[in-house]
Amino acid sequence: MNLSNRQSLLEEEWLLVRHSGEIPEVALHASFYYLCEDEEGPGLVLSQVEKQTLESAALHRYQEIILRDLDVANRDLSLFRGIRRANHNWYRFVRFSDKVGSSLETFQAVAADALLHYLRQEQDEVSRGERLPSINCSAHALLTFAVALGIDPSLLPENWADLCEQAP
Repeated sequence: MNLSNRQSLLEEEWLLVRHSGEIPEVALHASFYYLCEDEEGPGLVLSQVEKQTLESAALHRYQEIILRDLDVANRDLSLFRGIRRANHNWYRFVRFSDKVGSSLETFQAVAADALLHYLRQEQDEVSRGERLPSINCSAHALLTFAVALGIDPSLLPENWADLCEQAP
């Protein structure tokens, strides 16, 4: 296989991972399998840089879907999954980052800012009677998520827990 064909294959797989669905790690492993092990695949031995490039695509996809669900502008769109899903994806992202040896501090700060913005805007709109709360997790789950993102609970908006799903 010549270098041009190899690069084209890797670019195609990068695109598949980068624009994958809700669990980018699954797409990443499917790409690794196809590129390296599948009888119908090219049978490549990937360099460390090639592996890291594909892993980076998965990391960026995780970041994208977390921020999608922390974007207050998406609350009424069909693509929106809510804070509960952002929380689940955050923990997947953390595990995957640890597995591939990637730092998460920079994105942690971005996600924390996004969550705080979401909560402040949600609190403002709900208190003015402009909408019903859209937070689809319990107060405990939201607080746990906020702390995992490094947010000091004192920075959460007043009455934030009233925005959360109530336990039956």
